[in-house]
Amino acid sequence: MLNLFQYSFVVRGLEAGIIIALIAPLIGIFLVLRRYSLIADALAHVSLAGVAIGLLLGINPLFTAIASTVVSSFAIEKLRLSKKVYGESALAIFLSGSLAFAIVLISLAHGFSIDLFNYLFGSIVTVKQSDVYIIGVLGVVVLIAIVSLYKELVYVTFDEESATVSGLPTRAINIALVMLAALVVSLAIPIVGVLLIAALIVIPVVTALQFKQSFKKTILTAEFISVFSVISGIFISFYLNLSTGGTIVLIALVVFIITLFAQRK
Repeated sequence: MLNLFQYSFVVRGLEAGIIIALIAPLIGIFLVLRRYSLIADALAHVSLAGVAIGLLLGINPLFTAIASTVVSSFAIEKLRLSKKVYGESALAIFLSGSLAFAIVLISLAHGFSIDLFNYLFGSIVTVKQSDVYIIGVLGVVVLIAIVSLYKELVYVTFDEESATVSGLPTRAINIALVMLAALVVSLAIPIVGVLLIAALIVIPVVTALQFKQSFKKTILTAEFISVFSVISGIFISFYLNLSTGGTIVLIALVVFIITLFAQRK
């Protein structure tokens, strides 16, 4: 059996994958509990437009994906808070609009390229050493932000009205959470792919919630499931020549199904 560690692209994929696996549940726990999971899916489609822009202009797609998702996340939250449209409607507008924009850009580039296909479904081959550095630095930024705002995020998540009355800047906290989610979505693109990012953010958290533990223990359980899914997914996809992103998400889904049935019994 081949030793996968002799391939530098596999090592880069594992490094980037572990970082993403650690930060994804930290954002996912707040999105799931606030019933705002669909924003990850909307931002994933926005990131597709960003990737298409990067490939069309010859820029690192990770940079353009980050820029597009962060700007869009701010716009989505401002639109939602304005009360002019419902939260779900704002997500639908950006999801469909960004997808349409991405399709137009793809048609300008004369169809799908191999690079774009890899970004759609995830492939460790697309991960460059510069991407690992970017993912590492921004991953630390996300971690520091969550630790700094942890108490405020928990308060707003469980009782936003009370948090507002107590004087917390709930609007600013909500915007910060959505922008952090945008960063995580963008960083996960090379490993999981645009179409499967939301699953990695949501499924480990939903699985961990089945154990009905304390908030901190739920986060740790989600972290374990996420890291296990990513590492085992990369190993299995390498040896069986499968899609990395699809394999990772399927493993996470299998863990969820097993947990669901086990808890019911």
